[in-house]
Amino acid sequence: MLLAKGLHRAGHQVCVVLLTRDGSRSEALREAGIEVVLIGKKFKLDPTALSRLTKWMKQWKPDVVHTWLFAANSFGRVAAKLCKVPVVIASERCVDPWKRNWHFFIDRRLARLSDAITTNSEGVRDFYHVHGIDGAQFEIIPNGVEAASHTSSSIDRSTAFERLEVANDRKLIVAVGRLWPQKRIRDLIWAGELLGTLRQDTTLVIIGDGPQREEMLRHRDTVSRPLHVRFAGARDDVQQLLPHADAFWIASEYEGQSNAVVEAMLAGVPVVASNIPGNRDLVEDGETGFLFDLGDEAKMVEITNVILNNPQLASKVTSNAKSNIENNFSVDAMIQRHVRLYEKLLKPK
Repeated sequence: MLLAKGLHRAGHQVCVVLLTRDGSRSEALREAGIEVVLIGKKFKLDPTALSRLTKWMKQWKPDVVHTWLFAANSFGRVAAKLCKVPVVIASERCVDPWKRNWHFFIDRRLARLSDAITTNSEGVRDFYHVHGIDGAQFEIIPNGVEAASHTSSSIDRSTAFERLEVANDRKLIVAVGRLWPQKRIRDLIWAGELLGTLRQDTTLVIIGDGPQREEMLRHRDTVSRPLHVRFAGARDDVQQLLPHADAFWIASEYEGQSNAVVEAMLAGVPVVASNIPGNRDLVEDGETGFLFDLGDEAKMVEITNVILNNPQLASKVTSNAKSNIENNFSVDAMIQRHVRLYEKLLKPK
């Protein structure tokens, strides 16, 4: 959405095509004057969706088609080539171990139709290179974030803790993410209980919703208690809450480039992250955050305990992290890098 709005402000004609269903971001796009088109794919291999997409593309006649994620990458690139669109670009945003051999077969075949593939992380590029796509085809453009909106909170600490139902005198650990296997919520729950038992003054609040919600609540009730681990559900006030956290946890098994980590860094919260490719792009261990081996809950607890006991270390790391994000991950930089890529690929060969 930020890219589309930035391109539109710069004078480019932009249309956002939704392959399957409408979503919460559409209204902001329409309010910005950007056309939003819904194709309405009804099932995975819906041939009528490809037909509608191709028909629309022939009428709109774009110079560049930029597709995002597997379904849109598949349908969009085929339609773009059928319509002889001058520049076709795909985008991969995450390491995707869920993909099977047939997914990678399609990815490799359609890479031949692509002038470039954008991604936000060296880890994503390397993952797809291992699965047969030339790493040189990838253009790494980090996610852009609006730094000004994360620099401070419009609510005080008491209000933030009241909203999260946490007592004011406790240390607040925050995790943000969808409740599904990739995020390893069980690891977070175990670590939250370990830290709470060790210190007797911490509460982990997990913000987000997803298909594992009921299962994770049952697991929490089996191994921990709400004093140590709370679930806050999906919320629209995360940017207001984050600056009041004492640490931010992410235990994911795989990521591209986590927006939640970027937002925590901008909010001045020390990040403790699983040592995986996407997180390593953002977290330099001991300098801009802290890394722990995947699944090592004890190390998460050990690192966080050090942070909570050493405000000077926490301040140094958060200052480094915030400077890095503000200097290298701005929305303007992200938009300009996309524009330069489009212009380079549109030049006559």
